[in-house]
Amino acid sequence: MFDTLSERLRKTLGTLTGRGRISEADVDAAMREVRLALLEADVNFKVVKDFVARVREKAVGADVLASLTAGQQVVKIVNDELVELLSAGDRIFHLSGNPAVVAMVGLQGSGKTTSTAKLARHIVKQGRRPLLVAADPYRPAAADQLETLGKALDIPVFRAPIGTAVPEIARLGVEAAKRQVRDVVILDTAGRLSVDAALMAEITAVNEAVRPIETLLVVDAMTGQEAVGVAQAFVAAVPVTGLILTKIDGDARGGAALSISAVTGVPVKFLGTGEKTDALEVFHPDRLAGRILGMGDILTLVERAQEHFDETQARQMEEKLRKASFTLEDMLDQLQQVQKMGPIGQIMGMIPGMGSMAGDAQAAVDRGELKRTEAIIRAMTPAERRDPSLLNGSRRRRIAAGSGTNLPDVNRLVKQFGEMQKLMKQLSGGGRRGALGSLIGGRR
Repeated sequence: MFDTLSERLRKTLGTLTGRGRISEADVDAAMREVRLALLEADVNFKVVKDFVARVREKAVGADVLASLTAGQQVVKIVNDELVELLSAGDRIFHLSGNPAVVAMVGLQGSGKTTSTAKLARHIVKQGRRPLLVAADPYRPAAADQLETLGKALDIPVFRAPIGTAVPEIARLGVEAAKRQVRDVVILDTAGRLSVDAALMAEITAVNEAVRPIETLLVVDAMTGQEAVGVAQAFVAAVPVTGLILTKIDGDARGGAALSISAVTGVPVKFLGTGEKTDALEVFHPDRLAGRILGMGDILTLVERAQEHFDETQARQMEEKLRKASFTLEDMLDQLQQVQKMGPIGQIMGMIPGMGSMAGDAQAAVDRGELKRTEAIIRAMTPAERRDPSLLNGSRRRRIAAGSGTNLPDVNRLVKQFGEMQKLMKQLSGGGRRGALGSLIGGRR
C-alpha cells in the first residue's frame, strides 16, 4: 500500500542526504515534494499542511542548516513527525473484566468477521480463552462464516436463536462465556452498507447491554478518505476505543492509514495484512514510519520469524550455517519457511536498506520464480541436493527437463546457491552469530 509513497519520500529525502550542508531553499524544495507525495497518497489535506509546516519549522533551524549532517537530521525530523502523526490516542489493547468484552463494529465489506477471527487468534497467543459471538443476524451466512473460522482455530462460537435482537445476542453471549469459563468475549456485530441511524442505535444498545472494554471499528484502508469519513461518523455516535485497518496489503494509496488517527483522535490498534487468520499485526507507529521511509522494521521481522520458525530447527540451521554445511535441501526448507512469514515484498521491506528492492522481489515471486526454484531443487536426487559439485552438464540437463525449466535456469540457481553459501559463512563468523540466530528465528 505504501510502496509509491515510500519510493517518492526516499527519493526526495535522498536529495538532501546526498550532500553536505543544505540551505533553506533546499528544505523548501524537498518539503514541496513531500507535500505532493502525501497528497497523491490521499492523505487528508489539513493533516498534510500541518505535517509539512511542523517539519519545515524544525528543519530550517540554525543548528540544523549549519550541520554537516543536515540531510540526515531532516530525515530524522520527518521520521519523528511521521511517528507523532500516527501515535494519536491510547494504543494499548485493554482486556480487563471477567469476561472482557470486545465489540467489533463497522460497515459491511470492511473485513469485520475475518478480523474477529484474527483478533481471537491473537488473544489465544496471549494465553486467553476467547468466545466468539455471532451478533450479525442480517447478513446471510455471517454466523456460518464465523463458525467456520472458529472451527479452524478451535475457538467456540455462540449463536442465538433466529429472531433474537442484537443487544440480547450480546447479553446471552456473555452469559455463555461465563458458563464455559471463557475470559474474553468478541462480538461480531452487524454492519450496514452505509452509516445510518439504525446501525448507530443498535451499537449503542449493545454498548449499554454488555459494556465492552474495547469497541474496535474495522475500516477498509483501501477506501481512502472515505474510511476517514466512516470513522468520524462512528466516533461521533458511539464510544469507539480503537481502529483495525484492514487490507493494508492492498495496492491503494494508503492515505487513510496515515491520517485517520490524526483526524478522529482514535488510535489504530491493529493492521490487517492479509487474508489468513495470522495476518494481524499490532500497530506500532515507529515501525510503520520506518517502513515508509525505507528504514526497515527489523523488530516485526524477528517477531514473525520467531512465530513461524521452530526454535530447535533454527538452532540446527544456525549450526549448519556456522559449519558451512548448508545444502540445497536446507535452502528449499528455508524458502518454504520464509514464505509462511508473509509476502516476500513485505518481508524485504522490513529489512533496512532493502525497501527499494521489495517491489522487484515481489514481482519475481508473482512471475513464479520461487516456484521454479522449488521445482529445480525437487528434480534433484538427495545426493545432488547435499553436494552440488556433483552437478555436471548431463545431470543439469536432466534436472532442467524434470523440472520443466531450462539449462540456464538450473545454472543460475547453482551459482546463486554458491554465492549464498559464501554469504552465510561470512554472516555466521565473528561476533555476528547472535544476530544471525535472531534473524532465522532463534530466541536469545
